[in-house]
Amino acid sequence: MTTLSHERYCDEVARQIDLLRTTVTGADLSATVPTCPDWTLAELLRHTGGAVRWSERLVATRAEKDIPEQDIPELGGPEAGGPRGGDPAALDAWLARTAELGADTFRAAGADAAVWSWSGDHRAGFWARRMTHELAIHRADAALAVGVAYEVEPDVAADAIDEWLDLVALAQRTDPDDSASELKGAGRSIHLHATDAPDGLDAEWLIEFGDDGFTWRRGHAKATAALRGPLTEVLLAFYRRRPLDGGHVEVQGERALLDFWLERASFV
Repeated sequence: MTTLSHERYCDEVARQIDLLRTTVTGADLSATVPTCPDWTLAELLRHTGGAVRWSERLVATRAEKDIPEQDIPELGGPEAGGPRGGDPAALDAWLARTAELGADTFRAAGADAAVWSWSGDHRAGFWARRMTHELAIHRADAALAVGVAYEVEPDVAADAIDEWLDLVALAQRTDPDDSASELKGAGRSIHLHATDAPDGLDAEWLIEFGDDGFTWRRGHAKATAALRGPLTEVLLAFYRRRPLDGGHVEVQGERALLDFWLERASFV
């Protein structure tokens, strides 16, 4: 299920990269990213831009199987994942071009063009949506690293939560060794509740555990544990970008169940 149009996802790919570029303007790109502690800001930017460049090549070539990064000129060799030197201007220019390539290619292909993906959805629309949220979350990583405010459009934030739940469910179905396989146990549930969502967005979710896994749906319901707060903060907490006890969200009910979810929620 998607809640945004393909055209909107294409627009968001370019917009999120532009916002990411603005976020890191003037920042020390050698600084460590607290929410991705193995990366510097420069590595975060190269990873994020590289993901868009890779998926753009998949869509542009209507790939029927994965394309190794070394087979993509923009990602292979000394320029792998973007400029490796210390010139912020070169990296910024590479990101600007990445925004154009990604948005233009996804838009030209259309949502239903057949393209390989690691999910069950083998259409170009999958990649436009995936890159929208890849960019939105890594933009949050950058904002938290440099200490600037982070905002995301409410419908994008809500769709990011939808997609995250779908991806965790995918990991549970397809990889028995993934920690997501432990997300089960009948009689327990988690409710996510955005307290500032605009009318009509229905920014509430119910995750229900069963004997073999979990299911989810939008809507309001009593649950074993609840996570409440502004939509952006619920998104960041649910993506493990903010701690539950950081004062940005409220936890009701069994905190241990939310911890259990956050420790295991993953995707391939």
